[in-house]
Amino acid sequence: MNIEFCRLSNIEIADIISLLTNDRVLKHMPLAKDSLFDEKQCLAWVKGKEKQWQDHGYGPWAFLVDNKFAGWGGLQYEDGDADLALVLHPKYWGLGKKIFNEIIRKAFNEMGMESITILLPPTRNKLKGVYLLGFEFESEIMFSGECFIKYRLYKPSI
Repeated sequence: MNIEFCRLSNIEIADIISLLTNDRVLKHMPLAKDSLFDEKQCLAWVKGKEKQWQDHGYGPWAFLVDNKFAGWGGLQYEDGDADLALVLHPKYWGLGKKIFNEIIRKAFNEMGMESITILLPPTRNKLKGVYLLGFEFESEIMFSGECFIKYRLYKPSI
């Protein structure tokens, strides 16, 4: 199985729309509830993600598994932090840890970041994995009118 990272602008719009309108995926994305995500919104969304790269030198990638679009994620600028996102199509959920490890490697070893954050909705109650990965609780925050729990992972000192 071959996993590649590429830019979201290289992915067919229909594939992104299919992922971001999938009911199982939407259950984990409180900011997407009750929103229309059509071709126009998708093009604007991709443009915004690409702007992250221009403005901050990092941003989200598309993930390809054996040349098929599996999802998107990576690091996004959020209020001074590099915030990790990872959104996979349900048929690829078993690859999350492998993709996460590569994002972390890039963040700390290639990009020289000292820490990254994740924002999880309070409804996310299975947190053992978050702590096992080394994340620490930081705070509760409001983002776009929704409550999130912010966790931080520091660069290993090894």
